[in-house]
Amino acid sequence: MSQTIHIKGAREHNLKNLDVVLPRDRLVVVTGLSGSGKSSLSFDTIYAEGQRRYVESLSAYARQFLEQMGKPDVDSIEGLSPAISIEQKSTSHNPRSTVGTVTEIYDYLRLLFARVGRPFCVNCGQPITAQTVQQMVDAIGALPVGSKFQILAPIVRGRKGEYRKELADARRAGYVRARIDGTIVGLDESIALDKQRKHTIEIVVDRLVMKDEESLERRLADSVETALKLTQGLVGVLGETDEVTLYSEQLACITCGVSYPELAPRVFSFNSPHGACPACDGIGYEVSACPEGQEYSETYRCPVCRGTRLKAESLAVKVGDKSIAEVTQLSIREAVPFFADLELNERERMIGRRILKEIRERLEFLLNVGLDYLTLDRAAATLSGGEGQRIRLATQIWPGLVGVLYILDEPSIGLHQRDNHRLLQTLLRLRDLGNTVLVVEHDAATMRVADHIVDMGPGAGVYGGSIVAQGSPAEVMRHPDSLTGQYLRGEKRVALPARARRAGKFLTVVGVDKHNLQSVTAKFPLGLLTCVTGVSGSGKSTLMLEVLFPSLSSVLYHRRPRMEGCRALKGADALDKVIDIDQSPIGRTPRSNPATYTGVFTFIRDLFAGLPESRVRGYKPGRYSFNVKGGRCEACQGGGLLKIEMHFLPDVYVTCEACKGRRYNRETLDVRHKGKSIADVLDMTVAEAQDFFEHIPAIARKLQTLADVGLHYVKLGQSATTLSGGEAQRVKLSRELSKRPTGRTLYLLDEPTTGLHFADVQRLLDVLNRLVEHGNTVLVIEHNLDVIRNADWILDLGPDGGNAGGRIVDEGPPAELIKSGTSWTAQVLREEG
Repeated sequence: MSQTIHIKGAREHNLKNLDVVLPRDRLVVVTGLSGSGKSSLSFDTIYAEGQRRYVESLSAYARQFLEQMGKPDVDSIEGLSPAISIEQKSTSHNPRSTVGTVTEIYDYLRLLFARVGRPFCVNCGQPITAQTVQQMVDAIGALPVGSKFQILAPIVRGRKGEYRKELADARRAGYVRARIDGTIVGLDESIALDKQRKHTIEIVVDRLVMKDEESLERRLADSVETALKLTQGLVGVLGETDEVTLYSEQLACITCGVSYPELAPRVFSFNSPHGACPACDGIGYEVSACPEGQEYSETYRCPVCRGTRLKAESLAVKVGDKSIAEVTQLSIREAVPFFADLELNERERMIGRRILKEIRERLEFLLNVGLDYLTLDRAAATLSGGEGQRIRLATQIWPGLVGVLYILDEPSIGLHQRDNHRLLQTLLRLRDLGNTVLVVEHDAATMRVADHIVDMGPGAGVYGGSIVAQGSPAEVMRHPDSLTGQYLRGEKRVALPARARRAGKFLTVVGVDKHNLQSVTAKFPLGLLTCVTGVSGSGKSTLMLEVLFPSLSSVLYHRRPRMEGCRALKGADALDKVIDIDQSPIGRTPRSNPATYTGVFTFIRDLFAGLPESRVRGYKPGRYSFNVKGGRCEACQGGGLLKIEMHFLPDVYVTCEACKGRRYNRETLDVRHKGKSIADVLDMTVAEAQDFFEHIPAIARKLQTLADVGLHYVKLGQSATTLSGGEAQRVKLSRELSKRPTGRTLYLLDEPTTGLHFADVQRLLDVLNRLVEHGNTVLVIEHNLDVIRNADWILDLGPDGGNAGGRIVDEGPPAELIKSGTSWTAQVLREEG
């Protein structure tokens, strides 16, 4: 097999007819400026071709059920292995999915509880056992030799009535005696029972004396079987002490008389009616609308199952003194020692050995990718993109596949520097198994342990798409033209602020009580750049996005504000607006683009509508919109492309023949400004448009903000669906920059450095500082050390993740933390200088 992957003539998106040779069975890092072509090479070319070849090897019938990818724009790829892509995306939006179900650990837990679980009665808490006839005979046979005992069939247990028919039936069947309410009576006697009192009636099936003889064992087995038939599975043994020992053929409480279903994996599934809580159908919570104008809907824990999702009968089964719900409520860090120290008898160990091996291995892998703080019952929909990616990374190691090409998108995102080495060890282990690991990454530590680096550039968008340098980390660091190399060797650094801004007034969140945050009071200085830091799972997102943002939004925008997860907010009167600038797409359809989102297209359409030719023809601004009838091409309805469904093959998008992909009809395109039609303008990059509209202030101002956030390479009409998460976030930032500053806005950003090169981080900091200089408050959740060093204030949560976190460990200016901080963040800042 070839020792390299050879890509020839890659032209996908902005790639400049690249020829690349990558070593196989190595850790390869692809880096470069945002928009330089990293994802185009890694995902849209290499992975797409690997996936296409796999799908094409399947039958036409199988292909129709799979997502099919078109052939990338590349001449050839040689030496390509089967490819697996592990991207940053939400693990699942299904409310039933949890960390346990996604990792398949919960499937093994269900099997473990079904096979070695010990059921207890829901009502009285007594152990429940189901026994075979042979087991019952063996248990009775343990009585001392010479002891007298009777085999009883309990036909009535603690119920009111006279039971004349039942007694008469027993008499006709040839039985002579019965034990009624603890007294032996003859069935030939006249028996009158008070129908208002509860009675227990046990038919005497046999009376025996224990002997060490084989004939007695046969007779005992016959008597037990007879009693079981009379009672539908229950038999009693009355010894010389007048105490009755009960044995059950079914899972039933011999004290309460309540039967339980046979233990099977489905009994522990909250997706099955056999196991799901009947009140919430296995969701674990219920939603109710607030009666006051229906302004809010409230989610609350199911009062029946208390959020565990399961029936009471399922929760009454224990392994190691814990129910399956209690096991899933353990963090990964706590679950590892629980299963390591689990005490089972010899029979249970034999049955559960392989199941426990699978569970322990999966937990160890989750531990190794820095997810020790997660619990198995954590809803998958609440995981960040980075957490979801690391879970998928852990699941890939379990099968131990060899000869696979793994492609990952910034696996270090969301991971504190303290935990980064464990992730790197996981990547190296994947490589050492005999796989090629291709990582799109900007983390310096990952680059330094890589076997091979590909540095894309030299710019972004149309200015990128080439390989500036490639080779070992040492070779890239020595390359004179590599921007990445300059940062790695310390020649360039992200600049620190010239002077420190001091805190004045504060926004204070009082009494935060949500998830692992318990009675926390956090204060954020107004008019400054604050970095919220801490190890993964310490409570950063909970504090900022689940408590502060909804509570502050309620205070600022609603007449009847209510606090979400906290007791009070102090200092909110200094603010007018709160804006969460996240990395979600700026539009869900290809029609959305940077020009429409930032509002610059409104000014461009007004400009074209004001041209003499437009006035003569009576064209209004709406004529230049590709979303409404009038000026757009009706053949493609302004999309520029037509979708051709191919059923067994990937859908094909072809350029519209009527407008040749230009979106507008011929009459609209006839109107030109400085020789350019409206379609020509949409095809310009931001940098080209800046030159074209430099004398029109309203347009130039909007374009300048896009350039300021580093999006000079993006085309004005570029589809929103082709923008990365980081690019989408910067488009949103540019829109905020272009607004008239009020100085009373609070901006929230969650890891804005995702997808950013060292040089892009500098540009991001410049933008954030501009927002602060206008008097606004900027709060950032971040692990990037350059951003943390540039902050005016740091709020560090910890000291660890999950239940070991949720407290404020350090707060104050970076200089103070470096000098005397006790948190992991302070320690890393000191070590990194």
